[in-house]
Amino acid sequence: MIGEKSPGKYRPCVGIVLIKNGLVFAAQRIDYKSKAWQMPQGGIEHKESAKKAAFRELKEETGISKKNIEIICQTKDWIKYDLPSDLVPKLWGGNFIGQKQIWFGAKYLGLDKDININTEHPEFCAWSWMKRGEIERKIVPFKKLVYQKVFEDFSNDIDFK
Repeated sequence: MIGEKSPGKYRPCVGIVLIKNGLVFAAQRIDYKSKAWQMPQGGIEHKESAKKAAFRELKEETGISKKNIEIICQTKDWIKYDLPSDLVPKLWGGNFIGQKQIWFGAKYLGLDKDININTEHPEFCAWSWMKRGEIERKIVPFKKLVYQKVFEDFSNDIDFK
């Protein structure tokens, strides 16, 4: 587990490291005062596979369809992180102390014009292709170790800039 060690329930989620020419897709959260950036991620629904959840979340958050990505790698195990204690009661009805995530690495096959963050329920206000280090600097602190672990796990499959 990454972060603090606490007993409790972790929300099952997926994350997607979307790559284009060695750069990683990141988007700025619409709801964080800190102007945090992140890669697409979200919850796994009941009886949904992690891969299906990844395709769904990517479509819901960025408008990117399954036909425009090629999955090239996946984390072997769940990666867990704890939320800061002040956020626990504010998110997901206070039912989870953090998230456990399966991450997918994927090549982006589409065009930038195919990306649309102005979705039905927008989560982002801006997006960019970034170098790995830039994302690590712009992520909320409690997710930083997760991102570093994912980038390290995928370093044999993805040539990050």
